[in-house]
Amino acid sequence: MSALSKQILQTVEVLPTEDQYQVLTFVESLWKKRQEAITTSLETNSPSFFEVAQASIGAGEGPGDLSTNPDYMQGYGQ
Repeated sequence: MSALSKQILQTVEVLPTEDQYQVLTFVESLWKKRQEAITTSLETNSPSFFEVAQASIGAGEGPGDLSTNPDYMQGYGQ
């Protein structure tokens, strides 16, 4: 347990039970807000790799398919 966690626990322990429940409710609401933010960020539609790379596809020069060049594997593995 971190020093901050210990300090929080010690501080909350001396509070009356009703106040401890208020602290718990507050912490749970913070947790829920964080979880919703994470879920929202995961649900946003980010572009796929293909969508990002689409502008660059075919921009390079050379054969589109290496199989059109029979010498490209010459000497490989020797």
